[in-house]
Amino acid sequence: MSSPSRPKSPHGVAPKKDDKEESFWDKIGTLGRKKKIKEVQEVQEEGKNAIDSPGSPMAPALPPEEYALEENEERSMVEPRSMEDIKLKALIAVLVDWINDELAEHRMIVQNVDEDLYDGQVLQKLLEKLTGQKLDVPEVTQSEENQKQKLRTVLAYANRVLGLARTSTARWSVESIHSKTLVSILHLLVSLARQFRAPIRLPENVVVNVVVVTKKDGVLSHRIVAEEITSTYDDLGVRCERDAFDTLFDHAPDKLQVVKKSLVTFVNKQLNKIHLEVTDLDTQFHDGVYLTLLMGMLEGYFVPLHEFFLTPKDFDQKVHNVAFAFELMQDSGLPKPKARPEDIVNLDLKSTLRVLYNLFTKYKHVN
Repeated sequence: MSSPSRPKSPHGVAPKKDDKEESFWDKIGTLGRKKKIKEVQEVQEEGKNAIDSPGSPMAPALPPEEYALEENEERSMVEPRSMEDIKLKALIAVLVDWINDELAEHRMIVQNVDEDLYDGQVLQKLLEKLTGQKLDVPEVTQSEENQKQKLRTVLAYANRVLGLARTSTARWSVESIHSKTLVSILHLLVSLARQFRAPIRLPENVVVNVVVVTKKDGVLSHRIVAEEITSTYDDLGVRCERDAFDTLFDHAPDKLQVVKKSLVTFVNKQLNKIHLEVTDLDTQFHDGVYLTLLMGMLEGYFVPLHEFFLTPKDFDQKVHNVAFAFELMQDSGLPKPKARPEDIVNLDLKSTLRVLYNLFTKYKHVN
């Protein structure tokens, strides 16, 4: 889908491999301290048991002394057989295409989600494109320490955009992304795609088996964890119940303009009373200010200014304003909007029109 002339994204080319066959333990990482021969044999046997399956890689290429986990250390990776799962491959392909479409103007191209996203460069540009906000981070970072610092800033912003509290347990972290943990990267990308209503269809019910290996009391043990990456969704455009606005967008753009003009007339009838005017429904309601003031005018009360941000500075303040306006709607007897506050802030026009149309239906006769 991408032009061959477009440059590859940072780290799009895998580093040159050694001639030896890469084993499971190579992928987990170069491990630990040298052990006595007897202990090495025990560790090797435990390792073989941990990965014993028809899809296992070949025997370790490194000498046995080099692959002992530290005491209480834990490592994990996707089980080799799961990497061949058709639905997992489809999910990765869909996400890669989506990222490349979003970043086409930056002449970036992602080939491998784990190799190309670990340093934060692509994630930074993706978030900036999705949110319209410029992140205060260096464009290029070379050292591991600087990469992690940049990634820390980028992920903190992503968590705020996704509405994740600092105390919540996210399925990704600076360490897991920087160490190219595929499951963590997929969780993050799926969350972003859903948050911003990406025009893609995510394969549903994608589950991968993750091998988690732990060393305790000098012995390796393992467990297989089934990790759900996607589930069955009912809130994406391809899955949700279609309504009149879907039909207008798809088949009657001329009638859509008539509806938008009627809604502009409706909201300005109220907002003009306080010397405000809407000319563009696509953008002027996304920060929640006009939506909040409109509810006050329709219900006949003054909304205290300390209850919302009159000049919101960032994404969080805009979400607060829209959520507050939604509360006022419910207090007036309207059902809870199907849209999320984040949808309005993210300039999802269908969501904005649905909210305004619900107001129009109830208040169209209010002077």
